[in-house]
Amino acid sequence: MSMHLQHLIVSHSGQTLVNVSELQLEPGRPLTIVGESGSGKSLLAHAIMGTLPGSLTARGSLTADGTTYDLADPSNRRRLWGRVMSLLPQEPMLALDPTMRAQEQVAEGAATFGTDPGSARGRARGMLAALGLGGAARSFPHTLSGGMAQRVAFAAATIADAPMLIADEPSKGLDEAARADLAELLKRHLHGGGILLTITHDLDLARELGGDVLVMKEAEIIEQGPARRVLETPAHPYTRRLIAAEPAHWAHSWMRRPAGDETKPALITAEGLTKAFDGKTLFADLSLTVRAGERVAISGPSGCGKTTLGNVLLRLARPGSGQVHHAETLGGGRLQKLYQDPALSFPASVPLRDSFGDVIRRHQVPPSRLDELMDALRLAPALLTRQPGQVSGGELQRLAIIRTMLLEPALVFADEPTSRLDLITQEETIRCLMDQVGRQDCALLLVTHDKTLAGAVADRQLALTPEEAPRGTVTPREAVTAIA
Repeated sequence: MSMHLQHLIVSHSGQTLVNVSELQLEPGRPLTIVGESGSGKSLLAHAIMGTLPGSLTARGSLTADGTTYDLADPSNRRRLWGRVMSLLPQEPMLALDPTMRAQEQVAEGAATFGTDPGSARGRARGMLAALGLGGAARSFPHTLSGGMAQRVAFAAATIADAPMLIADEPSKGLDEAARADLAELLKRHLHGGGILLTITHDLDLARELGGDVLVMKEAEIIEQGPARRVLETPAHPYTRRLIAAEPAHWAHSWMRRPAGDETKPALITAEGLTKAFDGKTLFADLSLTVRAGERVAISGPSGCGKTTLGNVLLRLARPGSGQVHHAETLGGGRLQKLYQDPALSFPASVPLRDSFGDVIRRHQVPPSRLDELMDALRLAPALLTRQPGQVSGGELQRLAIIRTMLLEPALVFADEPTSRLDLITQEETIRCLMDQVGRQDCALLLVTHDKTLAGAVADRQLALTPEEAPRGTVTPREAVTAIA
């Protein structure tokens, strides 16, 4: 089975968002799309599936298994969902039912669920265990880390064995080891003649998958070819710039900082923190001080408790034992959090301009400040007329950063703040964030699974490092190591 896409155009109010003349998807050969945030990568995937938002229109055709489908009619592919094609969405927390446990959500997608639910649940348990989530089978989505939720969504998307799998940003929030495991699972899908279309900002994942790579910019494909050639000897200047933007290649002035100034006031002081979840210890006897202007990175494997520790330090979650003290400076909205899933932090049915307007009015922020930050992060003012679901994940993540910085915070807790951004936009966004925190002498607590990014941004790192345990276990006892 192969798929052939022709003359695809996706538009919104007369503006072309995707313009792809032809795309051939062959069984057994991975096809990976990389490129800038908002270039149309995810919209291309949703146009194929027939799941575009109602405000967008599509033209073109898709030929699958000898049948041609008019892409202007989103309903004509519904009978293919699960049976022929499946989509691993970019926002797993929005895709998962918050009222259902992980195992049940995965089992529900199995072809045998209606006739043999016991067999479907058994297969779901096996898939979750293979993804390192054996201990999370009865967990609800809100108790999972972002990386764990991504793996549950992957299991739900693939349990029906549809020949075509579209994976939209499948590795975001995953540490290096988990990403390698995911790449093997994606490649396994190809072994039986499956079709794999992966959309990612992660060039390491694209390298691991191999096959062919397409590079998108401003709605169009600007370069394509075998992965090794495109990623090692790119022909287009944009592709060369994309590769050069990996954090290992950064050389910014804000990266060269003197040792921390211990004369600056302490904003957060934590003593003897311990936290356990479902009987598993995440960290124990942890003490930490964060001072004004300091940058601290919290790193470690997916699901090891990075976000939980951040929430404890922000007093959004209670420790099992220990104390967290905040300076008075952090009152009045000057302690801000950037959430890992920005879609959950904006009202879904409210235009973005209204959400920002509420912040500006309540905190008496000059409206020109919003224009200044929109320009700094290369976001078009027209985006503010849309609702959150009508912009890309990368655009929404940058908008969340803008909303945070409007309040002139004294401390920002940034939970994977660039996980949905392409490498160029990530570099520009981090540079803007560093400019803003430097301008305000703002402290930064950064949660990231990316060790290279942590090393580039932070003055010091706090690594949550699991003890030696068999691969695939989910929540082993954690030891906390401070790295100066």
